[in-house]
Formats: sequence, C-alpha cells, structure tokens
Amino acid sequence: MVLCLLNPAHSAWAGQSTIYYYQDESGTHHFTDLPTSSKYRPFAFFGRTQEKTPQQLQQSIEIYSRQYQVDPDLIRAMIQVESNFDAGAVSIAGAQGLMQIMPETQRDLGLKDPFDADSNVEAGVRYYRWLLNRFQDQQLALAAYNAGPSRVEEYQGIPPFQETQNYVKRVLDIYNNSKQAR
Repeated sequence: MVLCLLNPAHSAWAGQSTIYYYQDESGTHHFTDLPTSSKYRPFAFFGRTQEKTPQQLQQSIEIYSRQYQVDPDLIRAMIQVESNFDAGAVSIAGAQGLMQIMPETQRDLGLKDPFDADSNVEAGVRYYRWLLNRFQDQQLALAAYNAGPSRVEEYQGIPPFQETQNYVKRVLDIYNNSKQAR
C-alpha cells in the first residue's frame, strides 16, 4: 500500500482537514477527505483547533443555550462527558469536536468545521433541541444524542446499551450536581 500525505499548509486545503479511511472486504484501504458512508473512520487530522478560553466557551454555551432554549448547565455537562472540553477531540467511532458530532450528523446540520468550538456548540445544542422536541423527554433526548434517535425509537426508551445508559447517567449526575452547587 502506498500512502501519500500532503502538507496541508502547502496544499489547497484551507484551515483544517480530516482524512478518513476504511478497509474493504479484500483488505484494500480507502482514504478520503469527504466520507460517503458511515464505514469511514478518522485516520488523520490536519490543522489547528480553534481554541477558546473557558470564559469564551462559557459565552458560546450561554448564547446558543438561550437561542435554542436549553439549560446551559445541561450543555456543559454534555460537553464534559462528550469531550472533556477538548475542541479537537475525535472518538474511535469518528465523532468530532466539543459535542462529539458524527460526520453524517454534521452534514445534516450543515456543520462545516467540527473543530471550531462555536460552530460545534451551536450545531450540538441545535441537534439536542431537535431531539428534545422529538422525544419530549430529557433522558430520551440524551439517549438519542448518544445512540441515535432510531435506537431510542426501536427500543421505545433508553436503549439497553451500557454505553448509552452510562452516558445518560453521567450527564445527568454532572448536571444535577451543578444545580445543587448553586
């Protein structure tokens, strides 16, 4: 296999880029910067995340929480569990940024740069608001954020996946503790 990586600073790519890959049944590796299916996983990330100070990040959370009528303490709890406030986070499954948004969902949301803190928080809060409207229940919306809305519908509740059950519990524990601390 021959792999040629370009230096993004000297290429046509502006800003940041992620290279995705998958290995097909015959063992061939496929690489792209525009994944066309969910079988692609992140391979390499080029560029810098746009770092924000905690105060700037707090401001973004407040603005978008107010805009989409979601409790900012809940969004902070989600970000803590999703990425631990790391704007450059990439999960094994391919979720990206502060709110760990999957590439397919990024496309649906029109999120162009998942590593831009403001854009990621806005898209994540907007997506959570959509899930909350859809399920009319905070726990179900959180479960759908983690496992996907089709899984919540399939199981008619929180899916029986340990990861999803732990996610909902951890977010709500952090959220409730932040409320008690005030």
